[in-house]
Amino acid sequence: MNFSDQKFKVIPNNKIEINTYVDGKGPLIIFAHGWPESWYSWRYQITYFVDNGFTVAAPDMRGYGKTSKPYEIESYNIMELTSDILAIANHLGEEKFNLVGHDWGAPVVWNTALYHSERINKVCGMSVPYQVSKMPPIETMKFLFKDVFFYMLYFQKEGLVEKELERDMKKSLLAIYSSISSDGKEMETFEPKPLQKGMTFLDSLGEHSSIPHFLSEEDFNFYLKEFSSSGMRGPINWYRNIDRNWKITEDTHNKKISPSSCFIVGEDDPVSKWSLINPSLHENLVSSHIIKSAGHWVQQEKPDEVNKILLDFLK
Repeated sequence: MNFSDQKFKVIPNNKIEINTYVDGKGPLIIFAHGWPESWYSWRYQITYFVDNGFTVAAPDMRGYGKTSKPYEIESYNIMELTSDILAIANHLGEEKFNLVGHDWGAPVVWNTALYHSERINKVCGMSVPYQVSKMPPIETMKFLFKDVFFYMLYFQKEGLVEKELERDMKKSLLAIYSSISSDGKEMETFEPKPLQKGMTFLDSLGEHSSIPHFLSEEDFNFYLKEFSSSGMRGPINWYRNIDRNWKITEDTHNKKISPSSCFIVGEDDPVSKWSLINPSLHENLVSSHIIKSAGHWVQQEKPDEVNKILLDFLK
């Protein structure tokens, strides 16, 4: 795929600069990626929706790639992240726009739709449904997983997992991408494991030495170069705001997603086992889709199926 350097825009949001690939003419779609991903994670969607008459904006999210990477943990709270989305739309002069988010990008688009519903035409989340915890989520996880290793809890200690992942970024990315991609077989990675003394995140994923099926060598090398350069502190800081996000969004805990909404998840995505889509939290959930033989990286693993669903929803 050929992506022109001339189509990147550096979009300001106060002190943050958001590196964003922008192309096409027509209604705006902003694509928000998750961890550990990139604007490039939407490569199949960018070309498809440009060809189908949309303007596409695919940013490196805060902390990733060539976008700013503030050091402070609280700089990655959900209000800051949704403000980045609005900054992109405002910079492009679009009052109304569509949103699509995957993994951590899904909570960003859900919350943008909650707080700025008047700006959103339609919103689609992938892998992570909109959900509201009755208690602070990290405290709930500590109770549920007190006897097992659970990666989100492991990520809370500042600097620990960054050092582990950055020691050998190639090995780390191979393990993360391979462990929750799918060849049609059920996966056990990212499932809570019995807690063992000294267990690390990569220990919990097992050994993975080959590039997964959904990435070419060129694709994998792109991600490797990006994360070798930008590091993992910013991306992991998103996880360290989980309880903060719950607290600062208390005013919306009883609200529903009001714009037309859509949800997509891979059949073999372990996240789909932990939290299912709840239609009662949406005023107009137009459709919900489970993609067969797809894991967590659904828009990269099954781009044709995902693109068709999104086009039917957004057109």
